[in-house]
Amino acid sequence: MLNRTTAPEFQAIDHINLIEPGHTVLPNGCQVYWFNSGDQELVRMEWIFGNLRFDVAKPLLNMAVNTMLTEGTSTLSAAEIADKIDYYGAFLQAEYGYDQSNLTLYSLNRHLDHTLPVILDVLTDSQFPEKELDTFIRNQQQKLQVSLQKNDILARRAFNKAVYGNSIYGQSAEAADYQQLQRADMLSHFKQMYQPANCTLVVAGKVDDDTLQRITSAFGSWTNTAEQADTTQPLLTPQTERFYFTEKPDALQSAIRMGIPMVNRAHPDFPALQVLNTVLGGYFGSRLMNNIREDKGYTYGIGSGISSLKHGGAFFIATEVGADVCRSAVSEIEKEINLLKTELISEGELSLVRNYMLGSLLGSLENVFSHADKFKNAYFSGLTYEYYTRYTHIIKTVTAEELRQLANQYWNFDEFYKVIVGKY
Repeated sequence: MLNRTTAPEFQAIDHINLIEPGHTVLPNGCQVYWFNSGDQELVRMEWIFGNLRFDVAKPLLNMAVNTMLTEGTSTLSAAEIADKIDYYGAFLQAEYGYDQSNLTLYSLNRHLDHTLPVILDVLTDSQFPEKELDTFIRNQQQKLQVSLQKNDILARRAFNKAVYGNSIYGQSAEAADYQQLQRADMLSHFKQMYQPANCTLVVAGKVDDDTLQRITSAFGSWTNTAEQADTTQPLLTPQTERFYFTEKPDALQSAIRMGIPMVNRAHPDFPALQVLNTVLGGYFGSRLMNNIREDKGYTYGIGSGISSLKHGGAFFIATEVGADVCRSAVSEIEKEINLLKTELISEGELSLVRNYMLGSLLGSLENVFSHADKFKNAYFSGLTYEYYTRYTHIIKTVTAEELRQLANQYWNFDEFYKVIVGKY
């Protein structure tokens, strides 16, 4: 019988075992990676496309085209696409990201002969009907109007613009941008972007020879257009102004977002910076939470993070505090930054953070889909699984002195971009 009076023996995490993907290239240039695991007759397929070069004059094209992929083809209406997918117990979703846009299908293996032709139709013949486009524009403008009433969203928009400049990362939609969307532009964008040479297909679940054959049969004849997809992006140019304040006289809370451009996952310092960030504000027991939430009671929650994007990254701190304590909260944030630059982190605190980070990484690998997600994080950063070996090694071995040196190298509070929305 289990003795509940004795705690389980503590065991350190030695290494992380990741499922290695299979790989093939279809004749049309589409890269296919697959992860075979489990007995359930289920697969997740993700068609991932690099976003086209950002156009300041037409800033919403990447997002709008992806969002409207399933709104109709020459032979199927949006309702018919949804009905076909639903009839076979499948699930279809388009997801837009800064660097890539996805079309994701969850389907039972035995129904792939019925669901894959629908996907091929969507990826080769989306039409963006005028009626659906008008509805999309109207709905997005209404959502935007609601969002712009929220201080935290205003702060995030201003921060991204400051850190990333006039780029795909820094752009924030305005109502007029939606009104500029034209069906002809969307069709042209679609034909250049959604082609096999610009596609990586990641398949996870029960992926046997029969499944791979069905994929090849359905998508092997998918052809490229004459025009190659231009997925390059302009250089990021941060703003020169460092402080942005939007006053809201009636605000009960002020939104604070601050930070600085930062290295991304491909940089050698990234794993150690993640440890440093976790100490500062990356988990519930972090220093920012202990000070500003638990001790001062200024907020219900505060956190920090590092955004890793293909062409850049950013370190950020975000919170909403009582409007009357906004200045005090900013001062306390500066205090915690400076403490990490001047004092060594205790071994007890560092050990807690190491275990938290390794445990979180291990816990995130709950199924084959999670392994595919870890692969995508590395692959689209130009890395291999060696990244995770190095990541876990650095978490276990980085010293307090090395973390203090990193804090001094990367964190200059006077250089931080600081955004306040509310009262200050």
